[in-house]
Amino acid sequence: MVKWEIEFFNEKVKQNTLNFPPKMLGKLLHVFELMEIFGVDLGEPFTRPLGKGLFEIRVKSNEGIRRSIYCYKKGNKIIVLHSFIKKTQKTPKRELEIALSRKREVDNE
Repeated sequence: MVKWEIEFFNEKVKQNTLNFPPKMLGKLLHVFELMEIFGVDLGEPFTRPLGKGLFEIRVKSNEGIRRSIYCYKKGNKIIVLHSFIKKTQKTPKRELEIALSRKREVDNE
């Protein structure tokens, strides 16, 4: 079985992601563990494709709703591009644009 490796786009994204409230962080780390074993697209309620090579990790608790947007690249690497608090039903365009811009950088490495 192929094992996936999770990386962060940069240190700021890592800190922002790992600073989720405790219950959310626990759920997020559980999803990370599942992704390392089963791969990129676990399906709902854990992950969802956003298009253009982007996916989101969906974390919800009584502390709120958080999303982490990621992509993947050869070598079985999952790259967390952006994490944010979700306040609306639809993923805000600005958050998607940040993730897409970072994905382009990953693709051009």
